[in-house]
Amino acid sequence: MKELIEYIARSLVDDPSQVEVNCDRGGNKTRVELRVAKEDMGRVIGKGGRVANSMRVLLRVAAAREGKQASLDVVEPR
Repeated sequence: MKELIEYIARSLVDDPSQVEVNCDRGGNKTRVELRVAKEDMGRVIGKGGRVANSMRVLLRVAAAREGKQASLDVVEPR
């Protein structure tokens, strides 16, 4: 699941080296955090949050195929 989000994010942004994906697993649930460069936040979130929501849907489908649950958080850059 981490690889899926990392692949999508690196495909969208101008600076793929700034993409950082962290996973917190707790039993059957996984929380995925995505960090990108400040300049690329708009590309990852998309107009009205459409891109981020699409990534969340894909993540949930991939997790469901493994019998798990997953959520995606796009975190503000440091």
